[in-house]
Amino acid sequence: MSRAFHVAAVGLDAQQRALDIIAANIANVNTPAYKRAQVEFSELLASGVDPATIRADLGASMLTASGVRADARAMLEVSGRIESTGQSLDLAIDGRGFIELMGPDGQTMLWRGGALRVGDDGLLATASGVALKAAITVPDDAQSLAIGSDGIVRAVLQAGGEPQEIGQLNLVRVDDPSALRRLDGGLYLVEDAARVTDARPGEDGVGLLVQGGIERSNVELTDEMVQLMLVQRAYAANAQIVQAADQLMAIANGLKR
Repeated sequence: MSRAFHVAAVGLDAQQRALDIIAANIANVNTPAYKRAQVEFSELLASGVDPATIRADLGASMLTASGVRADARAMLEVSGRIESTGQSLDLAIDGRGFIELMGPDGQTMLWRGGALRVGDDGLLATASGVALKAAITVPDDAQSLAIGSDGIVRAVLQAGGEPQEIGQLNLVRVDDPSALRRLDGGLYLVEDAARVTDARPGEDGVGLLVQGGIERSNVELTDEMVQLMLVQRAYAANAQIVQAADQLMAIANGLKR
């Protein structure tokens, strides 16, 4: 009888994890450049001896099913719609790729774009103050900035003057997106095992830069609501197993009396 409780508990835990993933997608439907997470269920295997199987080597072990697990896989390869904002310091990526950032502790971080600003040290940085790894310094007397689709950054230093090139902004491609760890603020931390390839925008399979635009979330609210209903029904089914097992346990206890 306790086996029924164990099966139901494992199912409830997996469905609760799935609910949390879907809820996070819905909560970030309006977050710029947010990448939805897809729920993936996998069977857990444990080593044990199956008493129903007759073998010469009774001490041998075999893999048996011991539960199910729900994991989140970020859909980093699916781009969101790019919305024009008209702000010169808004930046988006049309296609694959990430912008490399230099984390506060020197670690490499990746970013899909958003609002830029010029830091106190003159370096181009995200709105939260994380500097671009390209280390592009904007002169104090710069009147305006232009970021080309090829990543070349130019600045106009005086009214009516010719734009001058001040840096090159490249993109990086990650061969295994699962090696990235999602952080707050639309940032991703590169794990040690991740393979990162540097490329100019528009080359080697990476996208182009779009100045004055913001990439919207790739979350489709209708799809998430459908998934939410399916997971809720599965959760309710597992809860009914607990209720049925509890009723059977009560009957068994009554027979003992």
